[in-house]
Amino acid sequence: MASSIRPSLSSFMLPSFSSCNPSQKFSLFHLGSGIRRFHNFGLKPSKFLRHDDDHCMRAKASGNTSSTAAPENALDWVKHDKRRMLHVVYRVGDLDKTIKFYTECLGMKLLRQRDMQEQRHTNAFLGYGPEDAHFAVELTYNYGVDKYDIGDGFGHFGLAVDDISRIVELVRAKGGKITREPMLIKGGNSVNAFIEDPDGYQFELLERPPSPEPLCKVMLRVGDLDRSIKFYEKAFGMELLRTQDDPESKNTIAILGYGPEEKSTVLELTYNYGVTKYAKGDAYAQIAIATDDVYQTAEAIKLAGGKITREPGPIPDIKTKITSCEDPDGWKTVFVDNIDFSRELE
Repeated sequence: MASSIRPSLSSFMLPSFSSCNPSQKFSLFHLGSGIRRFHNFGLKPSKFLRHDDDHCMRAKASGNTSSTAAPENALDWVKHDKRRMLHVVYRVGDLDKTIKFYTECLGMKLLRQRDMQEQRHTNAFLGYGPEDAHFAVELTYNYGVDKYDIGDGFGHFGLAVDDISRIVELVRAKGGKITREPMLIKGGNSVNAFIEDPDGYQFELLERPPSPEPLCKVMLRVGDLDRSIKFYEKAFGMELLRTQDDPESKNTIAILGYGPEEKSTVLELTYNYGVTKYAKGDAYAQIAIATDDVYQTAEAIKLAGGKITREPGPIPDIKTKITSCEDPDGWKTVFVDNIDFSRELE
């Protein structure tokens, strides 16, 4: 379902929408379409993001979407929705170099790749298993853009490995950067290390027994941990798996997700004492999450105080239904219809 996930449209350069065929129109809403000269056309991104209410009503009337829950029931419905984290999207400056690093050093597989020449971007999906059952990374390369600002809000990705020393030495041999050598995790008996990919994204290596989900977490920094926990529980239906306070390091973390930490990908939120705001840069984009109903999902997000950045509904001429939002800190998430996502993978 790569084509329905997209970065901020505020800087896109897009071809004429009416001149595109259906597959090209689909790609206009893709996270990889971001080019920094959109405003040269004198267009407002809202024209492309605005939901067509008539189209939506026709879709509902024809049975293309499930019934929207009454507002008072939406938050209860979230608790029973079939959700899982699909992939995380971010931008890179040299796609071939990054793919080589991830496959040769981290053991990932290139799952699929698509070059969209008219939209001047390429997307590559990598991971440790089929996307219908495993979390993946979606790398976006925008033609001619070789550097991005990661900012200080994004933290790192977590990678579960059974032999941390072997991975560290492999990264070192390939010319990679080790930002922290293997050592015991404070207060525990497990080992971790940190490495950096060619674009500066940090990966925490966690030594664990073989895991069904090696790409095990995404870490983001937030300004009010209690507020964020409540939002992700209510709006996203995530379960708070654990919290850990570290007065010595002056931070508190919260682990949330849709399954046990040792078997599924989780979201790690970090609160640093006294820090309420972070710079997000333009490198990290968003997480994609599967849902049975994007309409009810959007209603729940609104009730929980979230901001809908794309109203729920099918992408024009393509029946894939999505809705996008921001959490209280401005971190972006896109929800994708379960059935539509499966169809896109086919």
